[in-house]
Amino acid sequence: MHALFADSFAALGRLDNITLVMVFHPQYLESFLKTQHYLLQMDGPLPLHYRHYIGIMAAARHQCSYLVNLHVNDFLHVGGDPKWLNGLENAPQKLQNLGELNKVLAHRPWLITKEHIEGLLKAEEHSWSLAELVHAVVLLTHYHSLASFTFGCGISPEIHCDGGHTFRPPSVSNYCICDITNGNHSVDEMHVNSAENVSVSDSFFEVEALMEKMRQLQECRDEEEASQEEMASRFEIEKRESMFVFSSDDEEVTPARDISRHFEDTSYGYKDFSRHGMHVPTFRVQDYCWEDHGYSLVNRLYPDVGQLIDEKFHIAYNLTYNTMAMHKDVDTSMLRRAIWNYIHCMFGIRYDDYDYGEINQLLDRSFKVYIKTVVCTPEKVTKRMYDSFWRQFKHSEKVHVNLLLIEARMQAELLYALRAITRYMT
Repeated sequence: MHALFADSFAALGRLDNITLVMVFHPQYLESFLKTQHYLLQMDGPLPLHYRHYIGIMAAARHQCSYLVNLHVNDFLHVGGDPKWLNGLENAPQKLQNLGELNKVLAHRPWLITKEHIEGLLKAEEHSWSLAELVHAVVLLTHYHSLASFTFGCGISPEIHCDGGHTFRPPSVSNYCICDITNGNHSVDEMHVNSAENVSVSDSFFEVEALMEKMRQLQECRDEEEASQEEMASRFEIEKRESMFVFSSDDEEVTPARDISRHFEDTSYGYKDFSRHGMHVPTFRVQDYCWEDHGYSLVNRLYPDVGQLIDEKFHIAYNLTYNTMAMHKDVDTSMLRRAIWNYIHCMFGIRYDDYDYGEINQLLDRSFKVYIKTVVCTPEKVTKRMYDSFWRQFKHSEKVHVNLLLIEARMQAELLYALRAITRYMT
């Protein structure tokens, strides 16, 4: 852990709160820091100030002032023009042209077409090269997902920033990640769910019920297998239902001027699509997947990055300590796969060999609300949502969930963008 902190400080010149929360899972943090360092600081198609400006554009789509402010400082540190920070219209036309892709990728990636790609690659003197565009797409997806993590874990600015809080050493027993980043919650509060005042025994039985469902599903898997038609039907049902999973306190969040100036069309979001019952097309992983298609395309146009991202995906997906709340020696693969596939299902991505009926068995409504909010509209995440799912689980386990959410989201966005690039190239 200390070695990771030292590496992070050496690379960034700071030890930020994202790192302090991610260190619950050192194996993942090491991969994350290595990937982010490569994207921002190592040799690549884009100049350094462009990289940080694209990070600002991506984080601003979700009104993530924490990430925006970090990269405003980094942008200026590497020699970026302060005038660009007055608004996207003051940045070069080449970056302004990226605004549409940023918008669609953040909120409705299934709408990305090869025409979006062609418009960027054939813009005369403002054209992007394919290598530059792949670098930009990876940065956009990285920071859309990191905005999800920032809001999903309730990360606040560092002490030296506006609205910042100091680090508070955690208690020896359970503690909230909020203790790490803002020190607002006493240890006494940990034992009572502030949102619903649920007793410890109730949340204990929730864990037992989830364990029992996992055992029953495993038995059903061993006994019978659904037909392909039934599997396809269950996917469509889950995809349709996911459109209407929203929190009861879902309200419009108006972006502050200092954030909204970094992007255009502030009204464009995920909510417009879902409330109007529009259809998300099905994207079959058997036709285009990360392992067989996306990985090689990224590696060809931006060497080594495909490998780094692939490693990060695998660590997040396979990460396990074989524990669930107070239980040890538990195989959590079924639960982790349900979370990952539910996120991809919301984006219309289907795995032919997965029974989507398992999702409703394993993920209750409060958990689905949290997942969808973190992934689709992270700026609307509340502490109540965080508290209301998996109430008996440790905070490190909830951070683990967030790692699954952000990597599944990043892969979903990348699949749509890289498929469009592949179609343009062929």
